[in-house]
Amino acid sequence: MRRTIALALTAALAALVLAATAGAHPLGNFTINRYSDVEISGNRPYVLYVLDMAEIPTFQARQDGVDPAVYARRIAHNVHLGIDGREVALTPLRQTLAFPKGQGGLHTTRLEVVLRGPKLAGGDVSLSYRDDNYATRIGWKEIVVRGSHGAGIDASSVPAASQSDALRAYPKNQLHSPLDVTSATATVSPGSEEGPAPSLSSASALQAPDRVADSGFSSLIGRGHLSVGVILISLLIAAFWGAAHALTPGHGKALVAGYLVGTKGKPRHAVMLGVTVTVTHTIGVFALGLITLALSQFIVPETLYPWLTLASGLLVVGVGASVLRARLRTGRWSGGHDHGPEGHHHGHSHDHVHHHDHEEHDHGHGSQVTSDEALTNRGILGVGVAAGILPCPSALVVLLSAIALHRIGFGLALILAFSFGLACTVTGIGLVAVLARRAFSRVSLEGRVVRALPAVSAFVILCVGIVLTAKALPGVI
Repeated sequence: MRRTIALALTAALAALVLAATAGAHPLGNFTINRYSDVEISGNRPYVLYVLDMAEIPTFQARQDGVDPAVYARRIAHNVHLGIDGREVALTPLRQTLAFPKGQGGLHTTRLEVVLRGPKLAGGDVSLSYRDDNYATRIGWKEIVVRGSHGAGIDASSVPAASQSDALRAYPKNQLHSPLDVTSATATVSPGSEEGPAPSLSSASALQAPDRVADSGFSSLIGRGHLSVGVILISLLIAAFWGAAHALTPGHGKALVAGYLVGTKGKPRHAVMLGVTVTVTHTIGVFALGLITLALSQFIVPETLYPWLTLASGLLVVGVGASVLRARLRTGRWSGGHDHGPEGHHHGHSHDHVHHHDHEEHDHGHGSQVTSDEALTNRGILGVGVAAGILPCPSALVVLLSAIALHRIGFGLALILAFSFGLACTVTGIGLVAVLARRAFSRVSLEGRVVRALPAVSAFVILCVGIVLTAKALPGVI
């Protein structure tokens, strides 16, 4: 038993400590990255084309098999080289393919293809190049133009050196705004004789993975030996990463706190919010996994994120508007007659504070109590869905890794634990907001600002929803 516990703790420590060195694609699990090295070697143009696919598109591609010769012909068909205004054919010369290890036990793809164009006549030549491969997919897009073996570049719209070392080392300061260059023009002076074609990377260079900080969560699915102790500790670690993930920017923390203050929610409402977030996030991961596996030919998974963000923003707008309208209608923003769940205020110089439960405090305002309760219950669904509707890409990687490694049950358990940890953080924030509001309400304070707090919170929710909606619109238009 002690040996099992020791192994489980070792696995837990490895998952936490080694997360920083685990392989993961720097630009994200959905990206397809392209690089074109247009080289005028002597009097002949060549293109060294590099395709770098992250974990999820690689998983999709390998379901149908990846034939490098087929991919090379497809790439050649979708790149366009123009010489003095006339498009010329590019012929695949040779190609090489590798699947470096990525995140969560999945693989990435690195394909290199050499394309050859026709010989160029003497004198200055006007050159144009355009890459239409994977035009709708997100990722790094880079083109360089250079001359060698007697050829010169007189003018060019792109540099002669790669910023990403041919998709091997992405600049850290550009990971959130990757390069997006799909066309180039240049004036070149060909050499007198034909130069050699570009060389392909060695096998070891092809297999070298891009290494960045992993989430730690996705590495759990690849544990070698799954004893009972390792599984239990892994579930605890997954819950920890879910809780930590909820503390990153977004995830509706301010929204949850503002909503519970704006509606004068109770602790049970905070718990209900956490449960709603858990269910929504888990369903979202499974739904996106189903789309990735079965419908990827019709729906590109990453294109759903802007739509999900838009849906989240519109939900928040609806919730904020409903709460604000209710607060303004009852006059709770102005300090007027208020029979709230925690106080009995008449707007006089003295306060009659009655500490009764919401259901017991009824002096002819039962309809308002019912209205507030209905408002809160309706809003919980909207806020919970808005906070959990965007599935974490790492959770999707775990799901796909579980399928690839034939550990579906373990993968589902890890996702549930991750969602549970995320919901615990959201619930904790909600409980803090509720308890802080209750403690604040026991302090005898006068003034419009204090009495307007619920309405102000509702207005903040509305503003958050408007901002989310505005950010999502460019991605769906």
